[in-house]
Amino acid sequence: MGKRQKRFEVLAERAVNQDGFIKEWIDVGLVAMDSPNDPTPSIKIENGTVLEMDGKRREEFDMIDTWIADHCIETDVAEEAMAIDSLQIARMLVDISVPRTEIVRLSVGMTPAKYVDVLKHMNVVELMMAMQKLRPRRTPSNQAHVTNLKDTPALLAADAAEAGYRGFSEIETTVGVGRYAPMNALSLLVGGQTGRPGLLAQCAVEEALELTMGMRGLTHYAETVSVYGTEQVFVDGDDTPWSKAFLASAYASRGLKMRFTSGTGSEVQMGYAEGKSMLYLEIRCVMITKGAGVQGLQNGSISVIGVPGAVPSGIRAVLAENVATVLNDLEVASGNDQTFTHSPIRNTARMLMQFLPGTDFIFSGYSSVPNYDNMFAGSTHDCDDYDDMLVLQRDLQIDMSLLPVKEEDVIAIRNKGARALQAVFNELGLPLITDEEVEAATYAHGSKDMPDRNVPEDLRAIDELMKRGTTGVDVVRALAKRGFNDVAQSVLNMLKGKVTGDYLHTSAIFDENFNVVAAVNDLNDYNGPGTGYRLEGERWELLKNIPAAISPEDI
Repeated sequence: MGKRQKRFEVLAERAVNQDGFIKEWIDVGLVAMDSPNDPTPSIKIENGTVLEMDGKRREEFDMIDTWIADHCIETDVAEEAMAIDSLQIARMLVDISVPRTEIVRLSVGMTPAKYVDVLKHMNVVELMMAMQKLRPRRTPSNQAHVTNLKDTPALLAADAAEAGYRGFSEIETTVGVGRYAPMNALSLLVGGQTGRPGLLAQCAVEEALELTMGMRGLTHYAETVSVYGTEQVFVDGDDTPWSKAFLASAYASRGLKMRFTSGTGSEVQMGYAEGKSMLYLEIRCVMITKGAGVQGLQNGSISVIGVPGAVPSGIRAVLAENVATVLNDLEVASGNDQTFTHSPIRNTARMLMQFLPGTDFIFSGYSSVPNYDNMFAGSTHDCDDYDDMLVLQRDLQIDMSLLPVKEEDVIAIRNKGARALQAVFNELGLPLITDEEVEAATYAHGSKDMPDRNVPEDLRAIDELMKRGTTGVDVVRALAKRGFNDVAQSVLNMLKGKVTGDYLHTSAIFDENFNVVAAVNDLNDYNGPGTGYRLEGERWELLKNIPAAISPEDI
């Protein structure tokens, strides 16, 4: 190439040009929303049984088609819904005169191809308008990742306490070393209840261990039970919709909140997209979830965001999959939990698609730790972005559940969370958390600021902890014995919540007084300007008074 134009030289060095992009490749499924291989919407029902769906006769159904036909589609409304022109349904989604109840009544009669046919009529603004009306819970919320490279318990407890104090309703951890899972779950349980009574916590690991920890009262919910949109991907995973539904019932029967996980692009990444669009396959996942009776879905191209992010209209498709979830009257934890780009502009633009209309959980994993410590591969935004997020809330008068905080208060809550866990470790006979670790965790930016632990000693102790059947009740006793009565009461209240089961309702969270806030008692009532959730009153006064704002009295 000859002499370069200097502006192009500068542009070539921009972060966005480190990203990967690909033109549509239909045969392998690298197409976002409109593949020529997607089926045409159709349905035929006799005596309450679906005999034909989207151009396939029943004898041609694969196991996903069979599951959707038998367990998801409401046959008493299907013919009515399918007869309505797709463009008309798309307009109903954004029409403030059409209530959410009417849309949900019809949507449960739609086939996967019908959903695609509706959603591909809508641009991102219209999809956001639909999300604002259709999310189940009136009040938006947020979830945080709490992890670190070293699986350091004192730091996990301090970070969990800070995350709760900053306003998150759920926190999620995972591990670098698999056997650390119970200790990480224990750290989030104690730290989380220190920072915010009623904070739901989970530890995302192998499913049998995850269920065991939940049954023992160390965690409160699960969401990493994955479903897929093609039969071959299910087969490769030794799973079926029926096995996933059985697992979901195991969680629910023990009072544990449960979401499935899916996302556009997973079938492409695993090599079995069948030439279908990513959105079509993802809608099959949504409908598997609905048919299983699960209250919600974590989607938004979870863990595979680089795939739709590489094709035209891919981020629009991610928003469309979120909308498909709420169309099915399911709670949505709407992604933003993994970065997919070197560009901070792209990262924020992707997040705005959910932040602006509000979702049940805008992030299914805001990184409350520096992204180098994020064991979920890094979120679109992390703890270094807190002040930017607070300003966005203030600029736009939109709530993503983040609270302005004072440095001295965060120091105090981090210290208390680490000390509370130190006390529990002492009482349960776990390897000591030293005062040095507590001090370091109180002031740390991340695991780089923490001393190393004796990993073999920790792992032996964790194995013994699990063998002797330790439960959340033992944690309550330990906290109370060491004088952390308020934290002990919060942990006990979370155990009571599993017995009553009220937080198994769609979109359920706890407030700080342990009242369940869900779609049954906080149903989204958006119906145009002046309705629905509004950031106003005391909440607005709180969120607009960020620490950086100058008071007139100070001038």
